Amino acid sequence: MARMIRIFDTTLRDGEQSPGASMNVEEKVMVAKQLARLGVDIIEAGFAYSSPGDFEAVRRIAMEVDGPTICSLARARPEDIDRAWDALKGAPKVRIHTFLSTSDIHLKHQFRMTREEAKNRAVEMVQRARSYVSDVEFSPMDASRSDPAYLYEVIEAVIAAGAGTINIPDTVGYAVPQEFGQLIKGICEKVPNARQAVISVHCHNDLGMAVANSLAAVVNGAGQVECTINGIGERAGNTSLEEIVMGLRTRKDFYQADTGVRTEEIAKTSRLVSKITGMVVQPNKAIVGANAFAHTSGIHQDGLLKDKTTYEIMRPESIGLVESKMVMGKLSGRHAFRQRLEDLGYKLSEEEINHAFERFKKLADQKKEIYEEDLEVIVSEELAKMTERIILKSFHVESGTDRVPTATVELEIDGRLVKESGCGDGPVDAVYRTIASITKTKSKLLMFGVNAITGGTDAQGEVSVRVEEAGRTVSGHGADTDIITAAARAYLNALNRLAYMASKQADGGGKVRLI
Repeated sequence: MARMIRIFDTTLRDGEQSPGASMNVEEKVMVAKQLARLGVDIIEAGFAYSSPGDFEAVRRIAMEVDGPTICSLARARPEDIDRAWDALKGAPKVRIHTFLSTSDIHLKHQFRMTREEAKNRAVEMVQRARSYVSDVEFSPMDASRSDPAYLYEVIEAVIAAGAGTINIPDTVGYAVPQEFGQLIKGICEKVPNARQAVISVHCHNDLGMAVANSLAAVVNGAGQVECTINGIGERAGNTSLEEIVMGLRTRKDFYQADTGVRTEEIAKTSRLVSKITGMVVQPNKAIVGANAFAHTSGIHQDGLLKDKTTYEIMRPESIGLVESKMVMGKLSGRHAFRQRLEDLGYKLSEEEINHAFERFKKLADQKKEIYEEDLEVIVSEELAKMTERIILKSFHVESGTDRVPTATVELEIDGRLVKESGCGDGPVDAVYRTIASITKTKSKLLMFGVNAITGGTDAQGEVSVRVEEAGRTVSGHGADTDIITAAARAYLNALNRLAYMASKQADGGGKVRLI
């Protein structure tokens, strides 16, 4: 019988540490609800001490998301542990995840602590967390570069103090599979009380081996893998959830292990995270890339026509890539619309339904067919709304081979209507320059990307942008059948995020880069 491996999703914590991938509270709650539908075991909802926004996200996810255990990260400091508990208390299934480095590199240069001091601090903070919750996880940060003997000593001490999960981070992506597998095997064999805890792993992808290291750890006794959707995260990213899950599922014969993840929700979850973060999935990305199930070789196509198993080791349907056309259009009613959303796993308030239905009816007038992906865009944009200071009221563009592209844009800024015209190198550039002139933004456009959500000439186009101003980098996104409208929405979404971030209070503990 296959061993069941716990999936600990840290998209909302470590994944958010990707430059420009920060999410507001509503977006985090929406992603958490989709992660629950996906069937992950633990959701690391954030780092409650780091900012009021993270505290609120952890609190709301703990109270509103059913199914997974909800976890908050906390440094090995009393104020961090207490703040994590404040965010989690009252929720049914919670975990505090605390950490402290064990590598001499970190202890000497970053923490300025002796080994004995670090071990004592780790034990004290695990005990403090254990006084609040029964489920405590401890991570010896930079474990892959730690002295194994000292690492074993710390692990034994924190398990004795009450830690039920011991997470072994390859914090800087330094390990290789054979070495990392041996590290996990050594912990399982040489730590006397190792069987009293679940051994977990958290691998970074700096050398492109995060998934390989995590799978090597599973072979050698790990019972939990920490990962993110699309592999997003600090620097080169984290272990990719979809690759771990499908690797175990597809090669269950080898690993003798599986997860409880509902794989049919993978594609939808990947699209949602990509849309919210503005981080486009590379076409050749395993499992969820656009080319993952594409076959161009004549030999491959011939084989597929004869038998799918000739060149497909897994079916597109297994990750939710079944094309299903919706028999819905401009004559569809509100009840049918609500029912279809519920079938897709979305539960909206009456106000959210009303706003989303208006968007749907408008889109139905523009498109012949409405696809599931179109509805996902409508719902995600509705649920992710923040207080918008800048609202697009209207725009008009003139462009052609014989004239200078000109845009006239009308915005509502803090309730005041402003209208202005401007020129650019193309219609989108003209709109952007005019918006920049009206808003007086000093931001710099770092990235502009366009993606068709579905096929056909009437498909919605999705525009993703990345914008930087005053040291802050944010993503923006917008969708419409008119690509210039989508582009304008994406740019304004980014500007509203910048305004939202500027208006927030200073971070309570200062954002820090973590395990």
